[in-house]
Amino acid sequence: MANFAAFCFLCLSLSMSCYLRAFCAMAHEWPAGGSTRFYDFKVQTKRVTKLCNTKEIVTINKMFPGPVVYAQEDDRIIVKVTNETPYNATIHWHGVRQKLSCWFDGPSYITQCPIQAGQTFTYEFTMVKQKGTLFWHAHVSWLRATVYGAIVVHPKTGVPYPFKHPYEEHIVILGEYWLKDVVQLERQVLASGGGAPPADAFTINGHPGPNYNCSKNDVYKIDVVPGKTYMLRLINAALNMENFFAIAYHKLTVVEADAEYTKLFTTDRVMLGPGQTMNVLVTADRPIGKYSMAMGPYMSAKNVSFQNISAIAYFQYVGAAPNSISLPADLPSFNDNLAVKTVMDGLRSLNPVNVPKEIDTSLFVTVGLNVNKCRSKTPQQNCQGPNNGTFAASMNNITFVKPTVSILEAYYKKIDGYFTEDFPGAPLKFYDFVNGAPNNAPNNTQAVNGTRTKVLEFGSRIQIIFQDTGTVTTENHPIHLHGYSFYVVGYGTGDFDPQTANFNLVDPPYMNTIGVPAGGWAVIRFVADNPGVWFMHCHLDVHQSWGLGAVLIVENGKGELETLPHPPADLPRC
Repeated sequence: MANFAAFCFLCLSLSMSCYLRAFCAMAHEWPAGGSTRFYDFKVQTKRVTKLCNTKEIVTINKMFPGPVVYAQEDDRIIVKVTNETPYNATIHWHGVRQKLSCWFDGPSYITQCPIQAGQTFTYEFTMVKQKGTLFWHAHVSWLRATVYGAIVVHPKTGVPYPFKHPYEEHIVILGEYWLKDVVQLERQVLASGGGAPPADAFTINGHPGPNYNCSKNDVYKIDVVPGKTYMLRLINAALNMENFFAIAYHKLTVVEADAEYTKLFTTDRVMLGPGQTMNVLVTADRPIGKYSMAMGPYMSAKNVSFQNISAIAYFQYVGAAPNSISLPADLPSFNDNLAVKTVMDGLRSLNPVNVPKEIDTSLFVTVGLNVNKCRSKTPQQNCQGPNNGTFAASMNNITFVKPTVSILEAYYKKIDGYFTEDFPGAPLKFYDFVNGAPNNAPNNTQAVNGTRTKVLEFGSRIQIIFQDTGTVTTENHPIHLHGYSFYVVGYGTGDFDPQTANFNLVDPPYMNTIGVPAGGWAVIRFVADNPGVWFMHCHLDVHQSWGLGAVLIVENGKGELETLPHPPADLPRC
């Protein structure tokens, strides 16, 4: 009994910090499925020295990249976000399908007003039938350049991977780093009317690697045991670039894309657009040595300046001399569209899937850039686009303008005047979108501004045909749909032609972000079974800022399991 009393006293006298440390240690273990995970996110600035420069960056909990959110399939996740910076903030849980939790999706002015300086907002959502690698990032201004981190959702207890269990798992986040303040950078780019400057460096888990100035020791490294197989959870958190990734002399076997299992597919390199995730298996089956993991540019647009120095990390065998030269990785050339197609061709769902065969609503959506006429009294400062115009971007030639309140709130509370429900289901006129696109900038390349939404009936089977256009330039656009994953049933080059298009309705990949091929098209299908207001946009942030987006509103169905709940009490005000 005395021992028990002493034990109780010891427990009581434990400091709060010990309790928190114990809690944090527990948080990294796999919980039982269906449990609740709590996270505390503080938006804070942090001083970092990179590329010979010291500057303040915005982070979560002063971590760069930010903390990993660990969970298990069907877990509930609760994240309290406190904004301790002078900037507006929101967090988007990229790829989380947010079943009946649209209020917590995170895109600013779409589902919520930003969390202002000094304010707090608690996100709550459940990983319903979801497992795999996803990520979270800021969804306001260009803050996600540094405000991002992984979401790792393990299968339920006792459920194995559909492939041999790897010896170890490692998170590998691809990013872009700017020396300039990114909030000011976005403002400057939009004010100039011109293009965005390239990033000062690519990064792997926040490290640029030895190819950059002052970065010989700013390198990420994985130590590997010869003969063992590793799973890399690849995440592209870059802001304005798509990227190739490869490991010198090692094959990558893709087992998952956008947190859905795929048939095993082995390749020398992969391409991820911003917003895309991929799990790959790598076996340490080469002679003992230090091998480069490389991240380089995929730039499919014409006449755009970009960072062409690769970020390097090390895949280093135990037993390799620490100062040995790393063997270089072989990346495709920056505009190798075929390398991108080869990866896409290899992605198939692990098992046959239930793709909607009959379609209730089919949308044809052009995606591309525009040049508007100069409206400024100081054109040299504000009209730096082609032929003294200003850059814009659009879907169906509508440039999306974010309102000053959240669309979800306006829709839910029936407040008029902030958005319209007339996003067109097809372009105003059809022509040769790729080769015959208007290009006499800015005279015939203008777009119309609007906060237009498309309303979809609950339970309707949706098909969206995305078509890249040649106005300004053809380009691969990574299009992300919030609140849903979708089957990528087809894609190709040139103009979409229903007569000749080949569809895979058996085992297409189930994704949340699709790279619409440069000068080509992609077709997605899904069932609109999650009520709410869902942003659909290009995940290259400069294009999003220029207006390459639209909003889908999915109406309520019948009963509470098909109805959007009321807003949370602490929803931020605009």
